[in-house]
Amino acid sequence: MAINFNRIADDFKRTNWKDPGTWSFAPKLLVLVMILVAIPVAGYFGIWQGQIEELEKGIAQEDTLKKDYLAKKTQAINLDLHKQQLREIDTQFGALLKQLPNKAQMDALLVDINQAGLSRGLQFELFRPAASESAKEFYSELPITLKLIGSYHDMGGFAADVGQLPRIVTLNDVEIAAGKDGNLTMDVTARTFRYLDDEEVTAQRKAAASKKGPAPAAPAKAAGGHGAPGG
Repeated sequence: MAINFNRIADDFKRTNWKDPGTWSFAPKLLVLVMILVAIPVAGYFGIWQGQIEELEKGIAQEDTLKKDYLAKKTQAINLDLHKQQLREIDTQFGALLKQLPNKAQMDALLVDINQAGLSRGLQFELFRPAASESAKEFYSELPITLKLIGSYHDMGGFAADVGQLPRIVTLNDVEIAAGKDGNLTMDVTARTFRYLDDEEVTAQRKAAASKKGPAPAAPAKAAGGHGAPGG
């Protein structure tokens, strides 16, 4: 059955849109289709869109919570392992800390460095500790400027002996030059370290806090418009 589009067009032209009772089939069908389309569209923008957005947020939040749960579950499973690792780190840190002399042991360490050179037959032309230590977070550093004269073999033995001292000593800025009588001259900076005691750490933190200065005061608020009542 062929559709007569001309007749349908004539029906729309003759339609009195203010009187639905006189509408023919084509206008009624068009209005019905428009209503069927408008209802879900209005429902989407009026109700469902917000619910869909909340649903999407809920799904994203669910993924985040799942990841957080898995991360915390992994931490809980490995808690004993983490505690063991922490104990091992504390033990290793304590062992390293014991290699740093305290204040009373620094003089003995300087003697050990001097003795390491003398035992190798080296001649000290200069043995000058710095006038002051360089304080760090929990330890201080003392550079010692050395100038030694001797053979290459003895200088190598001295470096090995310093490395085997029970306390940490490093040799830095090493310069070796030919000297007199076939000997060599070595200029080197030995750095020794010692840990700060509790009183020194406290004093250092107070000094750092004082350098930062007090926190800036909040700006004063403007005075109110009402003055005090007169007497």
